[in-house]
Amino acid sequence: MKQPEQGPGDGHEPWQSHSIAIGSTQHDDMSGGDTIVNGKTLLMVIAGLVAGTNATRADVVTDWNEKTIAFLASKPMPPPAADRIMAMVHVAMFDAVNSIEHRYRPYIIGITPGSPASPEAAAATAAGSVLAGISPDGSAEFRAARVAYLAGIPDGAAKDEGIKLGEAVAVKILEARAKDGANAPDAYRPKTQLGVYIPTPITASSMWPDVTPFAMSKPSQFRPAPPVSLESAQWLTDYNEIKAFGGKSSTQRSARQTEDARFWLMVGPPSYYPLARQLVTAKKMTLIDSARFMAMVSVAMADAYIAVFDAKYAYDFWRPITAIRNGDLHKNPAIQGDATWQPVDNTPMHPEYPCAHCIASGALASVVETLFGSADVPEIALTSATAPGVTHRWSNMWTYANEVSEARIWAGFHYRFSTIVGQDMGRKVGRHVVQTVMQPM
Repeated sequence: MKQPEQGPGDGHEPWQSHSIAIGSTQHDDMSGGDTIVNGKTLLMVIAGLVAGTNATRADVVTDWNEKTIAFLASKPMPPPAADRIMAMVHVAMFDAVNSIEHRYRPYIIGITPGSPASPEAAAATAAGSVLAGISPDGSAEFRAARVAYLAGIPDGAAKDEGIKLGEAVAVKILEARAKDGANAPDAYRPKTQLGVYIPTPITASSMWPDVTPFAMSKPSQFRPAPPVSLESAQWLTDYNEIKAFGGKSSTQRSARQTEDARFWLMVGPPSYYPLARQLVTAKKMTLIDSARFMAMVSVAMADAYIAVFDAKYAYDFWRPITAIRNGDLHKNPAIQGDATWQPVDNTPMHPEYPCAHCIASGALASVVETLFGSADVPEIALTSATAPGVTHRWSNMWTYANEVSEARIWAGFHYRFSTIVGQDMGRKVGRHVVQTVMQPM
């Protein structure tokens, strides 16, 4: 292979705004604070990955998307940490395939192969090598899974060159994210008074406002205005709405609203990547365009979570269960509290504003709309593990995103103003990703 080449610099590339040293030879331990899968669990996951090698599939990119999600589910690893790994795997596959196809500007690195190379071998190797680098204790098993997958590709010089290229790209991706702040310790301090008890569960992802974005120039690039005033009419309206419709024992919520609330209790990659994979198949994407589309989705998701956690911890706004149980603290007599009010399920352990589900679904919808010129899509469908036996279908990405947003109201987790702001942030993040990274040459 020839000397690696960086993508063209126009002031927008992530390797510039993130101060990534492409030529660095330093290798850092990527395990950091990540939970390592125990040996038995990891072997079960690897066995599942190998068993699925010969199954019907769209392409190598969507194959390794499913394998990565299976790996994350085995830990288990929730967002936003899961989305960081998804983005690392997908940008590695994109840069590997694009190094052969030369259709788009590289995300981080372009490596010209010294002879014809198999893009399938390059993508599978890049993905497997990134996963092995993230989980050092399981690196041998992941390399075995990679070998098993590669066994389905005809042997020869092109396969060998693709493997070599994929390994080189994976090294650069791992180096680029080695010190991105994701493994910083949780230093969040809940507000309290000396000697007074407060609930003690660990707050989620308080370090994420300082994680290096994948495409944004900084975590606060799309930080919204503060939440509505507690003296405003909007606050009274949204407070009363979620109190009435979001309570566990609500009699005003319809059966469909309850179904939606439970359907969207699912979190992370399983709640949106199956839709992206369906679009790859429905639109009959070539391998390079599949790699680019899935990489854009993953980068948008990773940055959406960085953006939303930046805003969450900047504003530290109270959740409905806190506001409603402490309704007597309001000076407004129109606001009535309820000391026993509970949402449909346990409230996520991070500040309320803005809605994270809303920014994630909005980012996916925005990537699709911006990239393809329309939010209308061939019918896509999703089944949720938190609503067994229920399948939802959509033919428009904003119909999907709106369902997600309203479901978080019906579940008792987010005020309406927070869902609107979160979805708008997702729209901005998705558009930014499509317009600034992995552009046509």
